[in-house]
Amino acid sequence: MLDIENLRAGYGAINVLWDVSLSIRKGKLTTIIGPNGAGKTTLLRAIMGLLPVDAGSIALDGTPINGTPTWKMSDARVTMIPEGRMTFRDMSVEENLIMGAFPKAHRSHMPARLAEAYAMFPRLHERRRQLAGSLSGGEAQMLAMARGLMSDPSLLIIDEPSLGLAPLVVNELFEILARLNDGKRTIILVEQNTARAVKVADHVYLMQSGRVALSQAAADVDLEHLHALYFAR
Repeated sequence: MLDIENLRAGYGAINVLWDVSLSIRKGKLTTIIGPNGAGKTTLLRAIMGLLPVDAGSIALDGTPINGTPTWKMSDARVTMIPEGRMTFRDMSVEENLIMGAFPKAHRSHMPARLAEAYAMFPRLHERRRQLAGSLSGGEAQMLAMARGLMSDPSLLIIDEPSLGLAPLVVNELFEILARLNDGKRTIILVEQNTARAVKVADHVYLMQSGRVALSQAAADVDLEHLHALYFAR
């Protein structure tokens, strides 16, 4: 589905990613974990065209996507749910969802996608007329995820969805992620809650200092060993 080889990227003269190689399998949930500053978000930004690639390649279904403008990624059915939710606070919940299907190719399917979003996130249906800025943190994260699904992406990238949420909301969020991992879409999840991320994933990558420190099937991951690498013990 997505193949990344020897990727180098960063911010101006500051390089962050050092020859990063990953293979994201179609229909699977791959989690990328690592401490702050490991390069996780930089990697996602490079995939989405938000950062230039200095070296290496990114290929989607065998087609290079290096340099593809971010606003054209929806044409390739790639969607990213960014860290921090980034909802349109002065628009209603439903208007936010409609924005997720704004690209012309998706507009005809908008009513059906709205129905699917409300079925998956009933609380959003209850609050569909509320301003997004009035939602709780957990509700705003649900809105960000539902908005991302409105374009029916084949590759869904989710950055730090549990950040700043209460434990009960985190439980609900990971239940939703488990339901989304149904083989119908490919998911990349960046997450710092290692135990929960590994549990919901099919494959795990650990990043350290801009490099891949571990690549392993989730079922084979030893959390004690993973945490030792995570904290560079």
